[in-house]
Amino acid sequence: MKRAEHIRNIAIVAHIDHGKTTLIDSIFRAAQVFRGNARVEERVMDNDDLEREKGITIRAKHCTVEWKGYKINIIDTPGHADFSGEVERILSTVDSVLLLVDAGEGPMPQTRYVLSHALGIGLKPIVYINKVDRKEADPLAALNATFDLFLELGATDEQADFPVLYGSGLSGWAVSDLKDIKGGESRGMDALFECIVKHVAPPLADEESPFLMQVSTLAWNEYIGRMGCGKIIQGRIRRGDEFVRISTAWEDKNDKDNQNYVVTDREPSRTVQIFVTHGLERVEVDQAGAGDIVWISGPREIGIGDTLASPDLDSFPLPPLDIEEPTVSMFFLVNNGPFAGQEGRPITLRQLKARLERELHTNVALRMEDLGRSDGVKVSGRGELQLAILIEEMRREGMEFCVSKPEVITEEHDGALYEPMEDLVIDIPEEYQGVVYEKLSRRRARVRGMESLRTGLTRLLFTVPTRGLIGYRGEFMTDTRGLGIMSSRFSGYAPWVGDIAPRSRGSLVSLDTGEATSYQLENLQERGTLFVSPMDRIYAGMIVGENSRPGDMPCNPTKKKQATNHRASTKEFTVKLDVPRRMSLEKAIEWIADDELVEVTPKSIRLRKSILDDNERRKARRISA
Repeated sequence: MKRAEHIRNIAIVAHIDHGKTTLIDSIFRAAQVFRGNARVEERVMDNDDLEREKGITIRAKHCTVEWKGYKINIIDTPGHADFSGEVERILSTVDSVLLLVDAGEGPMPQTRYVLSHALGIGLKPIVYINKVDRKEADPLAALNATFDLFLELGATDEQADFPVLYGSGLSGWAVSDLKDIKGGESRGMDALFECIVKHVAPPLADEESPFLMQVSTLAWNEYIGRMGCGKIIQGRIRRGDEFVRISTAWEDKNDKDNQNYVVTDREPSRTVQIFVTHGLERVEVDQAGAGDIVWISGPREIGIGDTLASPDLDSFPLPPLDIEEPTVSMFFLVNNGPFAGQEGRPITLRQLKARLERELHTNVALRMEDLGRSDGVKVSGRGELQLAILIEEMRREGMEFCVSKPEVITEEHDGALYEPMEDLVIDIPEEYQGVVYEKLSRRRARVRGMESLRTGLTRLLFTVPTRGLIGYRGEFMTDTRGLGIMSSRFSGYAPWVGDIAPRSRGSLVSLDTGEATSYQLENLQERGTLFVSPMDRIYAGMIVGENSRPGDMPCNPTKKKQATNHRASTKEFTVKLDVPRRMSLEKAIEWIADDELVEVTPKSIRLRKSILDDNERRKARRISA
């Protein structure tokens, strides 16, 4: 069959922080995507404020570069496990992947996941050993570990015979031979472009056949509505052309061997707009042909895996795309606290639902359930970070609301309870092994192995319940003095491993509303760790600190010193207070207990009890007991 010889479609995949987005910056410079005098920021693909602040890619992004007459479509994919749903879909669009591996760390949990998925659908990866110019780099060891991973994942002989590049995405160079690393900085990115052109198969380009494509990504525009993105498998599509949108689903999604699927929806439609990428820009065109990656608008409803086909192919829909189900959920609630509406835009339940439904237009890894509560809905995602990103985005839009403690989503098989499990990898200095083993054993973790790294660190491998990691990341960083590296990957469902002990320390809970006083905070800091400072506004039921003992301790941080004739007025200035622990959104979500909430406003992150009144909390505890 004829192929589009001038087109190459490739996705860049890797573990988090292995340098995907930085490499694309260098690719842009080498391909002269920008004018010579243009001011270009670092990590130009991460154009979202949150992506820049956190240093991670949240959503997959498309770009196009041209090199010696070839059009190379590149997709930058998220590296964090919580956003791997993006990766799953993108791989169906491309013809190969560029697998980045850190020369110092070697393959990591997300490396395994993306490689397994790529090999499973028959792609032939190109391996790029990145950061070879760093002191701790060992490119040969990283390559050997990557080859072992290929074999472990069942790669075919052809897949295991992968081309290899060595280089530095930050410095912008690549070589195909280990011997050339020393002089690599003078060679630029030509070796990478040549490798892509040589080893990535050009897409099929039968433009004479009826139009056919499958939607792998969604985009949303307030004026256009939802747009579907995918690679045109065959034929051509022109503005105004008629086609049929067909949705499909597996007959039994729990039966992995059953590949039968059924049509769930069918909609005649017409092409309204067609977009392709030039550099970073999405450009409207009149038509596109086989091999092109395009965005199409027109259907009223469009979803991941939908087949867009000429009416001539109406009876031949493509099989659905697999999307892993969420594993973690939490409640998004209307803010009913005393300070509601004072720091942002208070929202009703209807407005909350509308905002979340808008998110569902493009983020198919999320789920929203209306369980009949008058104050909120249940939202599910792939992990704590994915949900925290959504919360932060809503907060920056000016919204006020509350969220509950994350909880795992369980399943039942043959009458037995199953829960999500994680493959956990930890790199730490040897002296912290004891505390990590102790803490994780309490969280029902099972040791899978241990190895010494060339960097002097020790790598510990665990299998741990997903709920065992909720609230542990902050504790881990404290225990290892910030020197540990922790990453995990959802590995599947397994039988429930038993109860996990809750947080060992209780909360300091305010009994009154007002401003915190230094006089009372000095007394309270002897009883625990404070979250507030003098003059901070406090309300009854708000959590002002962590108790040093198990159980909650009611307190009154607003109490003022009683004035007498025997006390100097300057006594207040001699108070010595510790620096309070300021909770970020992620830390707050991890820290709270089952009966606590995080109040989110554009200006503040507060922790509070679900039931604000102390007497009502006592009644609730008696009833539950």
